[in-house]
This record gives sequence, C-alpha cells and structure tokens, in this order.
Amino acid sequence: MQHKVNKAMAEIGKYNVLKVVKDLDFGLYLDGGELGEILLPRRYVPINCTVDDELEVFIYLDSEDRLIATTEMPEAVVGEFAYLQAVEVGKVGAFMDWGLPKDLLVPFREQKTNIEKGRGYVVYVYLDDESKRIAASSKVEKFLDNIPPEYEEGQEVDLLIYHQSDLGYKAIINNTHSGMIYANEVFKKIRKGDRLKGYIKKVRSDEKIDLMLEKPGYEKVDSIAQTILDKLKDHQNFLRITDKSPAEEISSMFGISKKNFKKAIGTLYKQRIISIDPDGIRYIKK
Repeated sequence: MQHKVNKAMAEIGKYNVLKVVKDLDFGLYLDGGELGEILLPRRYVPINCTVDDELEVFIYLDSEDRLIATTEMPEAVVGEFAYLQAVEVGKVGAFMDWGLPKDLLVPFREQKTNIEKGRGYVVYVYLDDESKRIAASSKVEKFLDNIPPEYEEGQEVDLLIYHQSDLGYKAIINNTHSGMIYANEVFKKIRKGDRLKGYIKKVRSDEKIDLMLEKPGYEKVDSIAQTILDKLKDHQNFLRITDKSPAEEISSMFGISKKNFKKAIGTLYKQRIISIDPDGIRYIKK
C-alpha cells in the first residue's frame, strides 16, 4: 500500500520529510518544527547523510515516551487499518507486532473481543490526543462509514478483509467504508487480513455496499480469457477441463465461477483461438 508523506509540518504517527540540523555520534537531529528537534538514531541513518539533507522518516514515541524518528516502515500509520499479530497480552492491553522495535498497544477498552497472543487481528491505528501515544483498536467498524459513500458500480477499489461469516466476507473499502462480498460469489480462497482488488457491485439505498471480486462486463471476460490463455501456454497448449467440468474444479484451477469460465471460453472459441475438445480445451491460434 502506498503511503502519504507529510511535508508541511511534522506529525506523530505519520511519514514526514524533515531536514537534518545536527550530526552527532549517536545519530542525527531533525527539524520537527513545532515538535522540536527529533532524534534519528545512528542505526537508521543512511550512508553519506549530512546536515541540510532531507530524510523521509516515521515519528513515534519510544519506550520512554521520547519522540524518535526511524527510516523503518511500520505496517500502518495513524489513520490506517492493518492486519497484525498479537505478541503479548499485558496489564493495560494487547501488544501487536507492527514492524517497529516498540510494539503497538491495543488497550482493553479498544478490543472488540479479548485479543489472544499469537493470533492475527485487523486493527485501526490512531493517535491518543492526550498522551500523544500511537495505539490501535480492533473495534474497526466505529472508524468506518462516517462519510457518505460515493462510488460507481463497477469501480475498482482496494479491500482489506476483516470478518468472515456464513453470509460472506466483510471488507474495508479504500480505508474508509465497509462492504460485503457474498460467500456464493467467492471462487477463490480468501481469509481475514487479505488485501486485494475488488469492485463495487452496488451501493444500496441504506448506503450499505455490496462488493465483488471479479471485473464486471466485457472487461471481466477479457481478463478471464487472458488468464485461460496464459494457463494453456503454461501447459503445452492443452488443459483437461471443459464447460462441462464441475464448478469446483473450475474454481480450483482459475478462481472463477463456472458461468464466467463458460463465457470466456465461448469468446475464445468464437475467435478461433481455442478448440473445445471432448476431454479439454486446446490453444490453436498460430
């Protein structure tokens, strides 16, 4: 996921571009504006970096609540969602591995269910206004759907899967809204924490959003057709699968529905790119 870089003023919990103002044995001091000078420890300093250079850094509080800069990148910054592993449960909450030396706290009051060590959870990263500490919440839904959804049907979106039920999979859309992918429309293995591309199927009158994983319309058929051709070429131009094969077999091989598979091979057959034999499909275009 691409991250935004703040160049206007230094912010805790975000990526910032800051100027080097001092070079000392133990590290560099960076100009943090209203936050004052911020230490970048020597182990994070790029080779040949010197005073007046600008560096992209992430700012947070270390274990002693001192402002610190790092060139390492956490799994998420303030205002983003991420799937993280719980590494410890302590007196104040659970601690998540987010890619930095200091683990990320999910306070007990911000846990939707009791977080258990060793398990993965989707959380929202936020900045506590009073303490200025970065923390996280597994009550992700309170951070979603707070602005009206403005999507078009068929629009491509970024998804993060955060819940699974018999109905299907709930996903975070573009870090802003929640939506549902129905189980009977999923033809490949997905699980909580997966990041993937999806498409807006429908924004309903109650502003709930239905999602789909396959491209709508002709674009979808073209995409699936290309996938079939690529797989044919990888298997000496023949695949032992036809439009009469079980849906489970088609889903396992291509991650698509039988209906869309039949459309795609029908298109390829009409274009005389493949032949449909009794025992499989064959690439024939010269």
